[in-house]
Amino acid sequence: MEKVLSKNKKGIVVLLLIVLLVCIAVAAYWLIMINDRQSTDDANVAGNINPIASQVAGNVVTINHADTQLVKKGDVLVVLDDTDAKIAFKKAQSSLAWTVRQIHQLALQDGQYSADADRAAIALNQTQADFRRQQQLYQKGLIARETLEHAGDAVASDKASLAAAVQLYQANRALLLNTRLRHHPQVLQAADTLREAWLALQRTIIRSPVTGYIAGRSVQVGQTVAAGQTLLSVVPQDQMWINANFKETQLNAVKIGQKVNVVIDLYGSSLVFDGSVEGIGMGTGSAFALLPAQNASGNWIKVIQRVPVRVALDPRQIQQYPLRIGLSATATIITADGTSTAAQALAQKVSPVPAWRSMALVLDTADIDRQIEQVIAQNGGL
Repeated sequence: MEKVLSKNKKGIVVLLLIVLLVCIAVAAYWLIMINDRQSTDDANVAGNINPIASQVAGNVVTINHADTQLVKKGDVLVVLDDTDAKIAFKKAQSSLAWTVRQIHQLALQDGQYSADADRAAIALNQTQADFRRQQQLYQKGLIARETLEHAGDAVASDKASLAAAVQLYQANRALLLNTRLRHHPQVLQAADTLREAWLALQRTIIRSPVTGYIAGRSVQVGQTVAAGQTLLSVVPQDQMWINANFKETQLNAVKIGQKVNVVIDLYGSSLVFDGSVEGIGMGTGSAFALLPAQNASGNWIKVIQRVPVRVALDPRQIQQYPLRIGLSATATIITADGTSTAAQALAQKVSPVPAWRSMALVLDTADIDRQIEQVIAQNGGL
C-alpha cells in the first residue's frame, strides 16, 4: 500500500512539473513572441491603378494592347480618328494667318491716317487764310456778304474734316499702341487657338503615363468615346503596398518605421515579405464609409473599430515575387520598440518630393511654337 502511495505522489509531482514547465513555456512564448507583436489577417495588397482616359472625343481606330500585357511609359495605348482634329488645326492655322494680315494692315494704315490728318490740317490753314482775305474784302465793300459766309462755312467744314481725320488716326493707334505684331493681343489669341487645336490633334494618340500592366480594359475598336471617359487602366508592378486593418485596441504601441512580417495567401506562409509601417490612417474604415455612423442620431452601435495601417514592402521582393492588387494577406507588426521616444505614430515632416510623378503625357510645344512663328513671318510682311 505504501508503495502505491509513493508511486502516486511521484506521478503527481511529475504532472505538476510538466504543468509548470508548460506554463513557463507559454509565458515565455507570450513575452517573447506575442507580447511585442500585433497581427491581423484583415489585410490586402493595394497599389496604384492608373486610369487611362481620353482627353478629347473621337472614334477608336486602334487598340495596341490587351489585358495583362506589359506597356512602357509613353507607349501608345489607343488611337482615335484624327480627321476632325486635323480640319480644326488647319482652320486655326488659317485664322492665325488672317489675323496677322489684319494687324499688319492696321500698321500700314497708321501712316495713311497720319497723312490724311496732315492733309486736313493744311486744307484748314488754306481755308482760314482765304476767310481772312474775304473779311478784308468785305470790309472794303468789294464782295457780297454771301461770299464771306461761304468762306466761313468752308473753314467750319475743314475743321470738322481735320477732327475726323485725327479721330481715325487715334482710333487706329489705339488698336496698335506701339505693340509689335507678334505681341498684339489678337495675334496672341489666334496663336493660342492654334496651340489648342494642335494639342487636340496630338491627344488623339493616347499614351501610358507609367510602366505597368494593362487591366480593366473596356474600350473597343469603333467605339465613340467622350472626353474624360476611362478606357482602361495601367497597374505598375513596383507601386504596391499592404493595407492592414488593425483593431483600435491593437494600435497603442504601433509606430511608423516598425518592422512588419507579411504573408501573402498567394505564396503561403513559407514566404514572408519584409515590410515596415509607413503610416497609420487618420480615421477608421467606418468613418469614411458611404453612410458613416451618426452617434447623435442613434445610428451607431459600439463595436471595435479598425484603422488602416499602410505597410511598405521591400521592392526587391516585389520584383522577385509579383503581387496583384486585392490579394489577401496577414500582417504582423513587431512592436518591441513601440515605446521608443524616437518612434512616432504620425509623420512629423512634409515630404520634399512628390509621391509619384510622370511627365509622359506632357506635350512639348516647341514644334507648334515654330509653326506659329513661321505663319506670322509669312503673313506679317516680315
